[in-house]
Amino acid sequence: MDGRVKVGISGLGRSGWNIHANLFESLSDKYSVVAVADPIEERRREAVAKFGCRAYSEFERLISDDEVELVVIATPSHLHSSQTIMALEAGKNVVCEKPMAATINEADEMIRAAEKTGKVLSIFHNSLFAPDYLKVKEVIDSGKLGRIILVKIYNHSFSRRWDWQTLRKFGGGELRNNGVHSIIQGLQIIGSKEPEVFCDLKRALTLGDAEDHVKILLKAPESPLVDIEVTRACAYPQEKWLVMGTQGGLAGTSNLLRWRYFNPKDLPPRQVEVEPVPDRSYNVDNITWIEENYAVEAGYQSSGLLFYEELYKTLRYGAPPPVPLDLARRVMWVVEKCFESWGVQT
Repeated sequence: MDGRVKVGISGLGRSGWNIHANLFESLSDKYSVVAVADPIEERRREAVAKFGCRAYSEFERLISDDEVELVVIATPSHLHSSQTIMALEAGKNVVCEKPMAATINEADEMIRAAEKTGKVLSIFHNSLFAPDYLKVKEVIDSGKLGRIILVKIYNHSFSRRWDWQTLRKFGGGELRNNGVHSIIQGLQIIGSKEPEVFCDLKRALTLGDAEDHVKILLKAPESPLVDIEVTRACAYPQEKWLVMGTQGGLAGTSNLLRWRYFNPKDLPPRQVEVEPVPDRSYNVDNITWIEENYAVEAGYQSSGLLFYEELYKTLRYGAPPPVPLDLARRVMWVVEKCFESWGVQT
């Protein structure tokens, strides 16, 4: 039997074509695109030429295709929930692009459908497999930096947008479409605790009615404060990562990370002194830093490749899905809290 997973892609736009279709082409030993669905004829013809697959103009025909066992939902965000549930009920496994849904209620309906049908549902939170994030998590978990106090995850740019993702009626905005990348990373760093959520959303440069400036603080007991910024209104972008710990810190971009730390045993024992410092200065430790760095050789595509490598193990060998549904739901919970603080009904 052909061990390749037979895939049907719903939506051949920026995500469905530029990301998922290209990933399946790179993983042709594990996945085979056998069908696609898109209302634009030119896109359908392009897919047929690339994969030799069947092409449908209606989503319903895609999920009725008996050969398709995995449906990728890469349509506009407001369609994610309904199409995911339809595909699950048609007996298909599903990968749904982020955002998972427009609301947490929709997310819960999707989870119930997956539980009822017994089919696999995984949300394409590929940022959990991004090389820079994996290295940051590795350094934090190593304990080298000591107790982590603060983690900043910043994605800054200065640019206008005026496509469908700037409109709230389509589930647009930076929070759902790009903020979720950082939110799910921050939630994993915090752990299982339910955080307090502070959020500030603004419309800055966008031509649509959705937000394009997002500031989020996630705070949980005995966990680092996670500070997230995703904005299109920053003319002086800061680095993506900044980690502060009691024994060192980390900083860097998606392409290059650096961190420094010290061995606490190398510092002399101290106690609080109330006497004046002889030279009228501040107390200062002479710290011998251990310096390390990491150059990210793999690009953005590698996160998607790792996701689908793990999903293949799920579909063929029964391994856990690459993104646990409870974690994906927590992302939607944070999104909901952010919109509540903005006074927006989702």
